Amino acid sequence: MSIRIFDTPEMLYEAAATAVVRLANDAVAARGRFLLVLSGGQTPLPLFERLAQPECVHELPWEQTHVFWADERLVPPDDEASNFGQARRVLLRHVPIPEEQIHPVNGVLEPEGAASAYAKELAGLAEPGLPWPRFDLVLLGLGADGHTASIFPGIAGELPDDAPVFALDAGYQDRPARRITLTPAAINDSREVIFLVTGKDKAEALTRALTPGASSEVAPARLIRPLNGSLSWFVDRDAASLLDDGSASRQHEEGHSPRGDSHD
Repeated sequence: MSIRIFDTPEMLYEAAATAVVRLANDAVAARGRFLLVLSGGQTPLPLFERLAQPECVHELPWEQTHVFWADERLVPPDDEASNFGQARRVLLRHVPIPEEQIHPVNGVLEPEGAASAYAKELAGLAEPGLPWPRFDLVLLGLGADGHTASIFPGIAGELPDDAPVFALDAGYQDRPARRITLTPAAINDSREVIFLVTGKDKAEALTRALTPGASSEVAPARLIRPLNGSLSWFVDRDAASLLDDGSASRQHEEGHSPRGDSHD
């Protein structure tokens, strides 16, 4: 696990965009496709905006990219609360990705039906012998309550370890409660997981997530530990404000490093 602390959110998002471009091209070179999982909420929007800029559009292999979602609220795709709708407005309609390679959740189904349908969608894109794809990159956020994707405090014991998708009812900040989420089992099979965390309102949740021995029931992000992949935390100075020196010093992004290169 690496922790990268950036002096500003702008530096964080620039480094994240650079990482996405690198991982995408590495995946296509190695396996002929790039399997990318997006998250909703406000945190990833500046990254989506950067990826939609001409320089990134030309650097990314969109014709070989498949896009999935870490979680989704069960609303129509044109609803303001739809994670797919958000990504389509800000990113996907601005890039040359084939429509059939965009894999949204069917938000008009009942929770169990939506979960089952998405599990089947994932199975159809899995490598031979596997029940779901091994994603090349999963982009995750962190809620002020400690949740990631739609894995909320208190549900760790309910999550299956033999299925990629889980249906639940969980309200958060007046947003729709009916949702589906990728499970830790599916996320932890990924080759790379990157958390994006910004703002002082995330400082306590980030500290819990990075505290050894903290319970996953109160810090669900601790459930995310890739088995044969890499885990990185891209956090800004405000989000990192409560971290102890031992955590914060592992990797530090100085203000004079505009490309976000790591310092061990």
